[in-house]
Amino acid sequence: MPSNPGRAAAVALHTAGDPFPTRVSSARTLGGFPLQRRAQTILVVDDKIDTVLLLRELLTSRGYRVVTASEAEEALEAIQTERPDLILLDVIMPGRSGYELCRELKSDPARRLIPIIMITGLTDREDRVRGIEAGADDFLSKPLYPEELFARVRSLLKLKEFTDELDHAEGVIVSLALGVEARDPYTGDHCARLSFYASELGKALGLDYDSIIALKRGGFLHDLGKVSIPDAILKKGSSLSPDEWKIMRQHPVIGEQICAPMKSLRQVLPIIRHHHEHWDGSGYPDGLQGEDIPLLARVLQVVDVYDALTTSRPYKRALSHAESEETMRREAAAGFWDPRLVDEFFALLRQRQAA
Repeated sequence: MPSNPGRAAAVALHTAGDPFPTRVSSARTLGGFPLQRRAQTILVVDDKIDTVLLLRELLTSRGYRVVTASEAEEALEAIQTERPDLILLDVIMPGRSGYELCRELKSDPARRLIPIIMITGLTDREDRVRGIEAGADDFLSKPLYPEELFARVRSLLKLKEFTDELDHAEGVIVSLALGVEARDPYTGDHCARLSFYASELGKALGLDYDSIIALKRGGFLHDLGKVSIPDAILKKGSSLSPDEWKIMRQHPVIGEQICAPMKSLRQVLPIIRHHHEHWDGSGYPDGLQGEDIPLLARVLQVVDVYDALTTSRPYKRALSHAESEETMRREAAAGFWDPRLVDEFFALLRQRQAA
């Protein structure tokens, strides 16, 4: 078990899906010089030796590296050790079927982005529907035709390459956010705690899966814009001057601008921009009021304030849970936070403490 759960959570956020891919077959250039990449790896899972030999011969002739497995457990071991870029999976195998293996892989965040082409001699439409429901990305019917095989493999590997590059970019942004956090030695995994608190509150509110993921990411990325704030302001142990405060208030907009080009972070942008708005409209940067403040931003506000109150800083002691609840309820009544979400958050904490 990791010795630091908060840091482990931070790493898990941007390592799921392998954001730093190394296996790309296409040759590229760097500064005008060719850049050689390792051959892409394809895992063939089939218990019929003639099919395995045929696929190995066809795929290696096109420069792919081929790894084989004859059943589900062997395939899982190969996925762990070989990290394939694509899987060709037979439907009918001894033990667990291809449908079952596909469903398991697609339900695992660390492996769900590996493209899977299911190979089947079955022609019934219901069999294809079962494959789609299991998460298969494409199908090939037996007998296999080489040009169809190559076309489908090329198409999915290109999509996988784009996905890996996107994950890589997200990983860089998360690393940048953690670098901002590291500039302040007193935060102590603040981002990881916010990611956890916010996602748990989101679940308690019954939010959908995409919103939960946005809250997890928002916990890490909400203060990304502080990368532009000078240390003299960010680490100042006393009150900021009006000019310094003006600079500090720019960080939500800057963070939004950094993440805006990433389509996958679109749902996180309102969290980044609006997590310093106040329920009564006195916050920044846009002075939004009440439910005009996006819900996910209001969720993050509540957990952010709680974490700040319960964390010691050079200029203040950490408040107890009871003191923090009293403070937040008083501030909610004064118009700072959404009163309903404050109620929901402390109800969640009481429920967890009683469990």
